[in-house]
Amino acid sequence: MKCGLFVCIEKYTFVHIFLTPHKTMNNKIPAYLYDKSNIARLILLTAVFALLFINIFQPFGSRGWYPYISDFKYFFFSSLIILTGMLVVVVSRLIMLAYGRKHAITYLQYSIWVLAEIVSMSLFYSMFSKFIPKEGANRDFLDIFHKSTVNTSLVLLLPYSILWLYFSWRDKNKMLEKMSQEEPPIEVPKKNLIAFPDEKGELRISIMLENLLYVDSADNYATIHYLNKLKLSHFLIRNSLKWMEENLTKDSPLVRCHRSYVVNLDKVKVLRKTKDGIYLELDAVNTPDIPVSKTYYERAMTKFSQYSV
Repeated sequence: MKCGLFVCIEKYTFVHIFLTPHKTMNNKIPAYLYDKSNIARLILLTAVFALLFINIFQPFGSRGWYPYISDFKYFFFSSLIILTGMLVVVVSRLIMLAYGRKHAITYLQYSIWVLAEIVSMSLFYSMFSKFIPKEGANRDFLDIFHKSTVNTSLVLLLPYSILWLYFSWRDKNKMLEKMSQEEPPIEVPKKNLIAFPDEKGELRISIMLENLLYVDSADNYATIHYLNKLKLSHFLIRNSLKWMEENLTKDSPLVRCHRSYVVNLDKVKVLRKTKDGIYLELDAVNTPDIPVSKTYYERAMTKFSQYSV
């Protein structure tokens, strides 16, 4: 089988690009395919590959068109033909670059774009082969175009496929590096034991966070409601909710939700919104619903979202 490797790669590329499922074909192609620097790499690699291909493989007997010229002159003229044909790719990719800045390009559109490049270059090479060498005048144009399409497909699709894999690999590596450099999310530490001093700073009671329910206040006194051996208990101290808000709610599930209440969000089982307002139902029997006032709504909901995961 002539040029078996090239034919297999060409068939694989056509199947991969043109026979992709319908939903995938309507998806957007990765942005790196029409990145400015990547387009420059694609044009450069494709031009180098085409020069090597036309001079080493010498498709459709092109060396026989100039039997009396030296190998150097053949290389010069064939390279000139290739580089002239590569203008099709240059113009095509510049248009794609400008179009991709304003519009999303789907896999289907990209496939048609590549097919148009192949057809355009094939027509250029076919017309050159037919009308420039003397030997071309006696050849069938359709036969030349068929062979030119096959070889042009190899010239374009091979470097396109290689670069697509390279761009994809490099893009994934960048994503992994970015993820590894990002700082891990800061976990909100939870205090196991909450100490409640009075207004003079003397410790009056310490309660395990898992047993603390809520604190309500009246004037300069605060009542701490908690579970003691699964029974609802309370403890009265002389201190303000403002002090508790400033000193106990940071880095803990405690939050002030009302001018008269501080609640333990770990004990909230239901957040209920009614026409009368928003209320928090606690996971303990014989406890009242805790109101959330408009003044403290935003900060309470922000912290609630952190501790309700």
